[in-house]
Amino acid sequence: MTESKYTRQTVTEVHSWVPGKLFSLRVTRDPGFIFKAGQFARVGLPESDAPGAEPTLWRAYSMVSGPLDNELEFYSIVVPEGAFSPRLATLKAGDALYVEKNPYGFLTIDRFGPAGAHPGAAQSGEYSDLWLLASGTGLSAYLSILRDPATWTTFRRIILVHGVRTAQELAYRQEIEGWSSLPEFAGIHRADPRKLIYLPIATRETLPGMPQERLTTLIQDGRLETLVGERLDPSHARVMLCGNPAMLADARKLLGEKGFAPGRRGVPGNLAVENYW
Repeated sequence: MTESKYTRQTVTEVHSWVPGKLFSLRVTRDPGFIFKAGQFARVGLPESDAPGAEPTLWRAYSMVSGPLDNELEFYSIVVPEGAFSPRLATLKAGDALYVEKNPYGFLTIDRFGPAGAHPGAAQSGEYSDLWLLASGTGLSAYLSILRDPATWTTFRRIILVHGVRTAQELAYRQEIEGWSSLPEFAGIHRADPRKLIYLPIATRETLPGMPQERLTTLIQDGRLETLVGERLDPSHARVMLCGNPAMLADARKLLGEKGFAPGRRGVPGNLAVENYW
C-alpha cells in the first residue's frame, strides 16, 4: 500500500462504553473524504511502535458519523486475541489513525430506489418504512444513516432495533432516545412522535417493556411487529440487516420467507445486508 491511498488523521476523542470491551473514537476528517451514510472506511495502524512507522494493519469500520459531520467517528468491540482492535483501543487524543481515501460499501438508502418509495407510492403519496435491524456493533452504520437528514425525509417511519446481550452494551442509547423525542432533528420538523421507533433488546437481561429474546426469534414469532406496531410487509417495508454472520443468516432466511429479497440487475430490492464481524 502506498501513501497516496490514505491520509493521516488525528484522534480527537475516545469514549469507553464498556471498559475493555466497547469503545468509540473520533478523528479529524480529510476534506476530500466524501461518503454516503452507511458506508465504511478502511482504517490503518502501524504494527511497529517505532516513530514514523507506516500503517500495515488495516480493518474495515463503518462510519458512525453522518456524511455532513466535520469529524469521523468509529465504534468498535475489542477482540482480545485480535491484532488490530486492542491496538486501536489504546489510542488517545493526539494519536494518529490512517484512513484510506475511498469509502466502501452498499448499505445505503439509495439501494432501495428513489425516495424509498414502494410500488404505487407515486400515486398514493405514501413512503416506505425503513427497518434497521442490528446486533452488537452492527449499529454503527445505522447511526450514520440516522444522522443523515435525507433518511428522515425519505421514509415515512424509521424503526431501529438493536440486539445485544446486556443493557450496558446498548451504546448510544441515550442519544437515540433523544432523537425519538425531539420535535425537530437535523433541521427537519417532525409532527409524528412515532417517526423514529427504537427497540433496545437484550438476551441476557430483561429491559423494561422488552422481551429477553433474540432478534431472530422475535421476527419468527411475530412479536417484533407487535412491539413496533407495524407490519413487516415487503410491499412497503425496507429492511437493513447488519451484525454477526449467524444473526444475518437466520434473519435473512426468515425475511426471505416473508418476501424480502436484495435487489438484482439494477432492480431495487427491499432488503440490504452487510456482515459486521
